[in-house]
Amino acid sequence: MEIQMSEGFWVAVVLMPLAALLWWWNDCWYALPYRRPHLPPGYMGIPFLGEMLPFLYYFKLLRLPDDFINAKRTKFGDGVGMYRTHLFGSPMIIACTPSANKFVLQSESSFAVKWTNEELVGSTSLVAVEGDPHTRVRGLVINAINNPNALREITLMVQPRITASLKSWSQRGRVTVYKEAKKIVFANTAKYFASFEEDRVLDTLDDLFTGLLGGLRAYPLNFPGTAFHHARKCRRKAEAIFRQELETRKTSEASVPKNDLMESLMNMKDQDKQLSDTEVVDNIVSLVVAGYVSTSLAVMWALYYLAKYPQVLQKLREEHMPISKKLKGDFITYEETVSCKYTAKVVEEVIRMANIAAFIFRTAKKDVDYRGYRIPKGWKVVCWLRYLHTNPEHFEDPMCFNPDRWNEAPKAGSYLVFGGGPRICAGNMFARLQLTIIIHHLVVGYRWRLINPNVGMSYLPHPKPEDEVEIDISQI
Repeated sequence: MEIQMSEGFWVAVVLMPLAALLWWWNDCWYALPYRRPHLPPGYMGIPFLGEMLPFLYYFKLLRLPDDFINAKRTKFGDGVGMYRTHLFGSPMIIACTPSANKFVLQSESSFAVKWTNEELVGSTSLVAVEGDPHTRVRGLVINAINNPNALREITLMVQPRITASLKSWSQRGRVTVYKEAKKIVFANTAKYFASFEEDRVLDTLDDLFTGLLGGLRAYPLNFPGTAFHHARKCRRKAEAIFRQELETRKTSEASVPKNDLMESLMNMKDQDKQLSDTEVVDNIVSLVVAGYVSTSLAVMWALYYLAKYPQVLQKLREEHMPISKKLKGDFITYEETVSCKYTAKVVEEVIRMANIAAFIFRTAKKDVDYRGYRIPKGWKVVCWLRYLHTNPEHFEDPMCFNPDRWNEAPKAGSYLVFGGGPRICAGNMFARLQLTIIIHHLVVGYRWRLINPNVGMSYLPHPKPEDEVEIDISQI
């Protein structure tokens, strides 16, 4: 017995310091004051994994993603709204308050957008370039998709696919909304961006962009069998399809005006300088990547919340039925969508609750000081946007779907669903418009119910019900 106790004692003597060393390894390696003074408070986890295990614990096991930040606030205090951590293989700083996020997102000279897989979005695209090239390309892209004339064309262009798809849903009776919404959104995006309408081309591009998106979040291991390798192949094939269309337009002697994004980007000039072919293709690909899944998710959440909150659905019907009667079967116009004030509040509430972009990343270009703390050069900063939208300090009863909260403007910096600063999403009006139009046709023509109203939620890679919103739907 004495020998066993002695052995146990020495095992404990060896293991306890080893466990402590592993527990504090990242903090010792990255955060000791003599190495990097004045870091924000926090904990950086264990070697290699950092805090990925607690992150997955809150997001996947507990399914309480906001408690990941709440735990830090409880342990380290509110401070300046920044915490040090180690996630996704890198040391980083979490920014989770309006002021901290504003500082990061508006400081282009201090923080850069660094894509691990930049070639997948395109090195000359709006999301990848910086400085003057970014300002130039952004101005051209926004003018092509957000000006009133473009929005008028989009309004009429997207409705044939929407109305045909909703009719098909009702004929089948039961559908999975997310799956079907992706078909609508992708088809309309491909049509407006490059006038692609053939089912064969749409199916091919849909498969290619699905593979491309899978590689964006994958570790960049480039050999057969990896998601990144497959994504690179998909990107090259998708790019070839767009380039072939671009070349056809350039060489055609009597081409019919397309009135799409590709044509707008081909013809636009800034100080007598046109976009190159590569810039045109890169920006089309990157805008599809940015908007395809996010808009589809927003449509899914709209049907989910309107089924859950029938009083909101009734108010929408009261707003849209008079418009529908006046139209007498014609499509709703852009001006009429703008006049739907309650619908606009519903759209904002859907987007807020959906929290599609839970966080966005920046990289410090240099040592950056913020309110007494330092963000080291090369460290990533994660702007934790989700926590802005679900924090009761910013939105009363934040998990309740309440469009009337938009009777008043949100607190400054508390609503950043499309990001912020000079890199706010260029397609935000395009996304809002598609959602408004789908809501119009749904509320005037259809009724639906959730098959699984109490289904559980998943939060990675995007928040959505586990059944992806399965509904029974029929015409009114």
